[in-house]
Amino acid sequence: MTTNSKEAILATARRIAQAHGYGGLNYRDLADQVGIKAASIYHHFPSKAGLGAAVARRYWEDTESELETLLNEAADPISALREYPKIFRRSLESEHRLCLCSFMSAEHDDLPDEVTAEVRTFADVNIAWISKVLVAAGTARLENSAAQARAIFAAVAGAQLMARSRSDISLFDALIETYQAKGLLPA
Repeated sequence: MTTNSKEAILATARRIAQAHGYGGLNYRDLADQVGIKAASIYHHFPSKAGLGAAVARRYWEDTESELETLLNEAADPISALREYPKIFRRSLESEHRLCLCSFMSAEHDDLPDEVTAEVRTFADVNIAWISKVLVAAGTARLENSAAQARAIFAAVAGAQLMARSRSDISLFDALIETYQAKGLLPA
């Protein structure tokens, strides 16, 4: 099995998990969608927990990289904060999928520990980035930036969940606009 097969498995498992969560990952369906035999998946991922953890790890690593790029390419920290919700919006644009780690967080009680650890890291990465940007923007002091960052992260993830529950991306946009009007996010 090649590295390309491993990447195809991870990419397909990500799409499945964004639509159906960790519970929706199953090797037979995954193999069918990748176009390989189910037994071939075990070569790289001997267990579902290992697969779930790898998918969640890749997801937060990709997000971390995207956040740093967003900050580096933004005109200023406030502009980066304005763009932040678009990361969550893109999941909705793809057949009303959720952020993978938001979906898996809802399955917390049923997740293996190694998957839970990766899902928590996703939240930690987001909160640390928002906190750093809030301080850089001068809108929060270091000692209260983490609490504000958690509120922003929870609000944006919640907006995504509300929009998905109604298959209505305009609801996400309206909620983000409300957060901006109320000062939770910069307008």
